[in-house]
Amino acid sequence: MTTLKGKTLFITGASRGIGLAIACRAAADGANIAIAAKTTEPHPKLPGTIYSAAEAVERAGGQALPLVVDVREEAAVEAAMAQTAEKFGGIDILINNASAISLTGTLETPMKRYDLMHQINTRGTYLCSQKALPYLLKAPNPHILNMSPPLNMEQRWFEPHVAYTMAKYGMSLCVLGMSGEFRSKGVAVNALWPRTAVDTDAMNVITGPDFRRRCRKPAILADAAHVILTRPSRDCTGNFFIDDAVLAEAGVSDFSIYRHDGVEEKDLIPDFFV
Repeated sequence: MTTLKGKTLFITGASRGIGLAIACRAAADGANIAIAAKTTEPHPKLPGTIYSAAEAVERAGGQALPLVVDVREEAAVEAAMAQTAEKFGGIDILINNASAISLTGTLETPMKRYDLMHQINTRGTYLCSQKALPYLLKAPNPHILNMSPPLNMEQRWFEPHVAYTMAKYGMSLCVLGMSGEFRSKGVAVNALWPRTAVDTDAMNVITGPDFRRRCRKPAILADAAHVILTRPSRDCTGNFFIDDAVLAEAGVSDFSIYRHDGVEEKDLIPDFFV
């Protein structure tokens, strides 16, 4: 399978950034996209709403269903899954992309922020996976793809921001466990993570425009996700993929299209956990 035409993707946090890039790449094949996010009104610092994302998906060639979803709310997630399946006839793919970040040390992390990261990242991923699985188990080539890092139990990945690392690794632990749990049923569960920092509007808020120039564009993750999601689910599960390694294996040798003009590969900023 080399296309996602006719497939239905439920993508959390798809109103902007990496989630929207994945949505538009799938839409270019003619996929159906459920855009599950909270943003209905423009954020003062972050452009994009579920409605602007839906317009982008339809311009790219797909069908869109914008859904107001807080991944912390079980009833909302369950209802959104049901609405997606009713509109498009089922769900083939779940992308757990929604995430909260705070790169703070233990003494600088309020418990409210700790709770937010764990509720969205770990619990949200678990909840969305649980509610999607009844639909995925009926799909011919079902995939769950978590935007989370490889599990690398080295102190250097924890000590600068223990709470954030725990929350992201919780998403990856879902991959480790669920891929085994649902392997015999043919549901692929994998993780995807970038080699370098990725240029998103959220990154701009955290770091500023100079840092952004030294990041790769979100399209690299969108293209890597496309490669993974078009693989047979029974032959591709339990992996912790890195974006450029996936594309290199698929035959891509020129990564300059994912860089900003004038930026060399050596100038790119490595991401966390790799």
